[in-house]
Amino acid sequence: MIVPSIDIMKGRAVQLRHGRERVLDGGDPLERLEQFAVVGEVAVVDLDAALGQGSNAELIQAMVRRGPCRVGGGIRSVDAARAWLDAGARKVVLGTAASPELCGQLPRDRVIAAVDAEHGNVVVHGWRSKTGARVAERITALAPYVGGFLFTQVEYEGAMGGFNLEAVRGVVAAAGPARVTAAGGITTADDVRALDALGADAQVGMALYTNRLPLGEGLAASLAKPLDGGVWPTVVCDELGQTLGLVWSSRESLIRAVGERRGIYWSRSRKAIWVKGETSGNTQELLRVELDCDRDALRFTVRQQGTGFCHRERPSCWPDAFDLGALERVIHARAGQATPPPESGTARLLADRTLLAAKLSEEAAELAAAETAAEAVGETADLLYMGLVALARSGGSLTDVLAELERRHGAVSRRPMVAK
Repeated sequence: MIVPSIDIMKGRAVQLRHGRERVLDGGDPLERLEQFAVVGEVAVVDLDAALGQGSNAELIQAMVRRGPCRVGGGIRSVDAARAWLDAGARKVVLGTAASPELCGQLPRDRVIAAVDAEHGNVVVHGWRSKTGARVAERITALAPYVGGFLFTQVEYEGAMGGFNLEAVRGVVAAAGPARVTAAGGITTADDVRALDALGADAQVGMALYTNRLPLGEGLAASLAKPLDGGVWPTVVCDELGQTLGLVWSSRESLIRAVGERRGIYWSRSRKAIWVKGETSGNTQELLRVELDCDRDALRFTVRQQGTGFCHRERPSCWPDAFDLGALERVIHARAGQATPPPESGTARLLADRTLLAAKLSEEAAELAAAETAAEAVGETADLLYMGLVALARSGGSLTDVLAELERRHGAVSRRPMVAK
């Protein structure tokens, strides 16, 4: 799989050649994250922290809340690593400080050890210092304590001139079950495909910034052989994971969908690209694309506009299920009405902040006092409804709540559960 990279220096996304020469300004890192996160985890590297010449921590803290990030650069202690995991980083990448002792105190599956090498020799401190150690030695020492390795061939980094595939093969063999991500010189979809065949991911920076390798082509490179007609089945879901329908993607439609961030598919009946909503107005913003475990099917997560996905003007091609997402849509519909029905309790709660606050307190107290399952079910339903009204009134959404819960679930430091 492709892992886009955002290297940050003085608040800007940059690209360096061989880790030394600055050759490209990639703009606002937050904008780059918005562009890259559609394909999954993004590698975010604080170059200033890695080189001991400053920090971009505040910016990166905003980034880990906006997209799935693996964070590296200047993380040299257990406390620093835990702080990034608590902040929302999916994984931390440890370089100079990576050791069995340090890595062993962290969740193994969320630790990546960076092994940076120049002509097979490990380098540290932002690639400025030679250690005299060989790559295989470093891999063998750390493999029992980490979930992955980032293997960078410094001599190829930023040059877009290819890389040493056999060196990556050796690292994959030494790493055992730990997943290897290769970086440095990866430039084409064929490069990504070759690495994927070895069981390694491809971390790409310069080729994406210069569009030498379009992001969609990099993602498509990992797909397995298509079905007859050159298509892959594609499940379309909304932001809450509700399935909207089943469609088909071709390599061309996938590349366009990722590049344009829209729901774009392949119509088998018309044998042509199909842009969802182009005629109906029921458009889709593409938020995320995922390959399944066998790489022979896709899942699109979209933000659906209009009446819904189905050609019958319904939200889904399957019978509607009443869930929290459906309830949220009803509340938002009330909020959008210029003249809601006078008997609408939802409209009253949306219009009267004091009433809403009182009902929230009332329902929370009743849930706390519930003694039977039936009482708890009823009061939970009341409180969830009131909470969704409060969300709608504030401009928040269930998607935001789930993202916050996911961040808290990934935290490694636990807050003491005590009454205030």
